[in-house]
Amino acid sequence: MSSLRATFTVSFAAVAAAVTVLVGFLSYDAAARLVRVDQQTVFAGVVQDLRSQVREQPLSPADFSSTDPDHDGPLDDIIRPSRTDVQVLGPAGAIHDHGKPVLPVDGHDRAIADDAKAGKVEEHKEVDVGGDRYRVATVALGGGRGAVQVAQQFSDTEDLLRELQQRTVLLVGAVVIASGLFGWWLARRITRRLVRLAGAAEDVARTGRLGIQVPVTGYDEVARLGRSFDRMLGRLAQSEEDQRRLVQDAGHELRTPLTSLRTNISMLRRIDELPPAAREELVADLALESRELTDLVNELVALAAGRSDTEPVRPLDLAELAEDVAIVARRRSGREIAVRVSGDTSVDGRPTALQRAISNLVENAAKFDRDGKGPIEIAVVGMGTGASAVGGIESGPGAGVGAAAGRRAGTVRVEVLDRGPGIADGDLVRVFDRFYRAAEARSLPGSGLGLSIVREVAAAHGGKPFAFRRDGGGAVIGFTVGGGAAAEEG
Repeated sequence: MSSLRATFTVSFAAVAAAVTVLVGFLSYDAAARLVRVDQQTVFAGVVQDLRSQVREQPLSPADFSSTDPDHDGPLDDIIRPSRTDVQVLGPAGAIHDHGKPVLPVDGHDRAIADDAKAGKVEEHKEVDVGGDRYRVATVALGGGRGAVQVAQQFSDTEDLLRELQQRTVLLVGAVVIASGLFGWWLARRITRRLVRLAGAAEDVARTGRLGIQVPVTGYDEVARLGRSFDRMLGRLAQSEEDQRRLVQDAGHELRTPLTSLRTNISMLRRIDELPPAAREELVADLALESRELTDLVNELVALAAGRSDTEPVRPLDLAELAEDVAIVARRRSGREIAVRVSGDTSVDGRPTALQRAISNLVENAAKFDRDGKGPIEIAVVGMGTGASAVGGIESGPGAGVGAAAGRRAGTVRVEVLDRGPGIADGDLVRVFDRFYRAAEARSLPGSGLGLSIVREVAAAHGGKPFAFRRDGGGAVIGFTVGGGAAAEEG
């Protein structure tokens, strides 16, 4: 995580540095170019004005004297707008009125001073005067009367630009350092929560404990990751607890038939000593116990498979599944199975699991309504907004677990109705527990897992199981399926 923090900090500082350097360079280049061009334009204008003056009227070196008391001569016209340094040369290039500082005079300047043509110019782009650099132009007065030297210092401008450059570099450095510190602070703030997540994952890997709660704050992507991780740990912890309970319950339930089998097998050693009636009873007990043990193992496998999400979710019609279950149940039990359908019964779900749940309900009804004369009824109802039981489904005041479940749009309600002995009030809230069997059902075959499988399948499809007594005798047991809920689970 420290490498991620360092990478984030360096990246943030690098981007800020690149942007700052680019902006600083472009700003400095534009400012320097503008200043230099402006200075050169001003100097060129002064030289051009001087040339115009000497061409329009004959002027002598005395006309440019710095001792003019009225300050209204041509010299003042040059100095005022441009703050330039002026030096006046006489014939043969002799200094008539020196500038401040004194400007150097070379052979070219002397030749210009003796030139007969007024306005002729000799330019020096860079002249060193007392350690400063000047731009100098010598303009002939004409007729060999001398010349006027105009100088503009640009070393101070370059010094100003150099200072601006240094300040720009310092500013860029300060911005880079500040951006690095800010990037480090921001990276630390962001990765701090990631560090907590990594620590929680390491604790789980080291200790194997899934009950660790991850503290999550905020609503950004890191917070979403933390909440998802916390939910995942919760699901894993619940799955581990369910698995532990299933193993414990299965061990408890398997112990009884196995003990009975061992007892009867030990009796087989003395089977020759037993009378024929006892032999027949022993063999029948062995067959019954082995059959119950097989049923129990099958139910355990089905329960474990029912919690798996390997079966793909697809659109299906619960009414068609109920018809398939009814066909098989009629053939196995010889009972009349009636299917009633109302509303839209299409959902997204896992067909094998849902068919198993409906089949368990029908088998449970057939087991308790063994001597019933009327048909076992399967009612499949598509529930609308604010709907209640419709289509002839009976409900009663003694509705138990989940009797009002599924009362929202997009759900389908499956009910199996029988005319058996019904369900006692104390058993209504427990009939879906694993291995739970009511007192009157303990003498009947079964593992006590059928309705538990129904609950698992309903929960996996966003619904709930329910059970209540039926008016006129019997029971109503079923479950709801939420539209699209299975897809979300998967």
